Amino acid sequence: MSGTVLETGAQVRFAKRTWTVVMLEGPCVKLIDADNSVATVLANYLAADPDFEVVGAPRRHVPPFGLLEELPEQVRECAYAWERHVREVETGYPVPGQDHVPRAEFDPARRTMAEREEAKAAELTAAGQPASAVTVRRMRARYREHGLWGLVDGRAARPRSPVGRADERVVAAIEQALQAQKERSTGTLSRLRRTVGWILEDTHGAGAVKVPPASTFNRLVHALADRQGLLGTAAQRRRHSSRPAPPFTPTVALRPGELVMLDSTPLDVMVVLADGVVGKAELTIALDVATRSICATVLRPMGTGSVDAAILLAQMVTPMRMRPGWEEALAMSRSVIPYQRLVSLDVRLEGAAARPVIMPETVVVDQGRVFISASFTAACNSLGVSVQPAPPANGPAKGNVERMFLTIGDRFSQYVAGYTGSNVTQRGSDVEGEACWTLPQVQDLLDEWLIADWQHRQHASLRHPLAPKVALSPNEMWAALVGVTGHVPVLLGAEDYIELMPVKRLGINDYGIRFDYRTYDHKVLNPHRGHKSTAGDGMWEIHHNPYDPNQIWVRLPDGWQEVPWIHRERVSLPFTDFTWRHIRGIVERRGDRDEHEQQLAQALDRLLRRAGNGEGTRRERTVAARAGAAASLAGPAPHQQEPHGLLTAPTLSYGLVGAFTPTGLDEPDGEEVPAGEEFEDGWDEDDDDLLGPPGDAGDAPAGHEPPPGPAAGPRPSRIYDALLEAAQW
Repeated sequence: MSGTVLETGAQVRFAKRTWTVVMLEGPCVKLIDADNSVATVLANYLAADPDFEVVGAPRRHVPPFGLLEELPEQVRECAYAWERHVREVETGYPVPGQDHVPRAEFDPARRTMAEREEAKAAELTAAGQPASAVTVRRMRARYREHGLWGLVDGRAARPRSPVGRADERVVAAIEQALQAQKERSTGTLSRLRRTVGWILEDTHGAGAVKVPPASTFNRLVHALADRQGLLGTAAQRRRHSSRPAPPFTPTVALRPGELVMLDSTPLDVMVVLADGVVGKAELTIALDVATRSICATVLRPMGTGSVDAAILLAQMVTPMRMRPGWEEALAMSRSVIPYQRLVSLDVRLEGAAARPVIMPETVVVDQGRVFISASFTAACNSLGVSVQPAPPANGPAKGNVERMFLTIGDRFSQYVAGYTGSNVTQRGSDVEGEACWTLPQVQDLLDEWLIADWQHRQHASLRHPLAPKVALSPNEMWAALVGVTGHVPVLLGAEDYIELMPVKRLGINDYGIRFDYRTYDHKVLNPHRGHKSTAGDGMWEIHHNPYDPNQIWVRLPDGWQEVPWIHRERVSLPFTDFTWRHIRGIVERRGDRDEHEQQLAQALDRLLRRAGNGEGTRRERTVAARAGAAASLAGPAPHQQEPHGLLTAPTLSYGLVGAFTPTGLDEPDGEEVPAGEEFEDGWDEDDDDLLGPPGDAGDAPAGHEPPPGPAAGPRPSRIYDALLEAAQW
């Protein structure tokens, strides 16, 4: 009982009540209180209660020997000496277990306790350590209550303040000044010292409290601010404030797809977009934590959209085909992956490159609007994937993918022509002139590097489950785990790819569907014009491809139907949502809404043609080049005619969509017309006083008849063609 004797008749404190011990029977203690309430308690449970104590015999604790090691050696030796003195006074032996005869003045058989205390005080005084019998008696009591720690000089054990004996008013003023400059631009300690002086004057009056000398002031500032993120440059203070609070728990995944991290970052390489225009690209990757495999990559001109993130999911479950010119060593059949067993389950793997095909269970994303958009969340839900947003400004929550970006910069980007370095201080003098690779070419180089280098490179953090000392590569880790977890092919059909695209909810009016100042119409809408859908809001579900606005897809009662833009034939070159918004910003309305839409289409066509010929402003050429970069990622249009309503598109070179979007594309600006409304906000038939250049509407009528089908046959939408994709496997 921690040095305390528990016996029958003793009074104890337990459960905030006083009890009397009436029986000790084996491990049990029977108690009775003043109200004659009886309790039987296990002795171990009784002693472990934090309030337990034997009345009249305070509970003793094990001395904190570890704290003794933090004290100066002189203080420890003094405590050990007092321990020997106290023991000799009480037992006659300075050290327990001695077999010699006690000294006469400390022999308990000859001297009383008071006489022994007087003798010890006289001995200490004669040895140059003045002490009285009262001091000896007090040290005996402290030793009996606290053990050796009770004999330590309390002044040495007292915690020391980091600011010493500095004036508390000065300390408070320094802390106030440090907090006030936390968000300010970088300053000097001299500015901080003047600020502290002004605070002291305002608080206590002029001259009441003096600011310490510069050297003393600087020591106080460092004592208060070091490691608190209150000193340093503005960038250093921002980094410290954005760091999450520790401890950081390592991210662990035990099976492929259990945890997949998605993130985007600018690629440190200048690429040729189109027509000689050079720009930066943005890289989005999917990293499987369990195997460290790069399951998918999307390379786009700056501005990843939600459709890119959604298609990234589709790319993960689709095998990557071997490209022309790749070495046969990059094929899955030549790798450590159990190819023969897997191809018997998934025939699409025949002739595939050595990149794992992993279906994610949970994806970890940051707080970017692309990854937390309704479109991306809906795409994940349609595939049965759970979305787990990382806490804001929490790098360790997705540290694996952040480290992967550094590896791509170190092992890939710096070897590519047009490398810019990670910041402007590392940039060369003519990076734009060095750029020679187009966006598809850089994507091709990146994919080849990932398969040839990264997927076959051993990592210290990847260990075989049955041989922990063996470091594995991502492909080896996948081969080891897939035999346990298995592989289930995930085949996406045409409708699945439509589901992955961004969503809007709009009405179907007499003139069709007006979306972002474009009108879409087709005869399949005739039975539903002016009618509400069965949804609660009465709106119809519309999916659109921001990289090819020539058509949208409407979910009708009989399934998905493709509805073309009524002016798609007026624009002969590919364009994107971003290109259309650029035109909307420079063309003012003249005439009614239909005439204005024709003017926008014709102005867009003129811009694309003019920029394609090297004319126009730099801004116009850049806009057109980004649209051209989208077209460069699409394969040739198929010649076969598909039944209306199926998603018809070429198979992309990389299984991606492509083009530019400056911000998230989930909530595009423009018109959204609810069912039954004749005009949208900002489209008033009486607004004839708007100034702007006249459009080239020609003799086109203001109204239009719904076309019987997509003009000039179904145009390719730069998304997968699921039928063609399946035929090629």
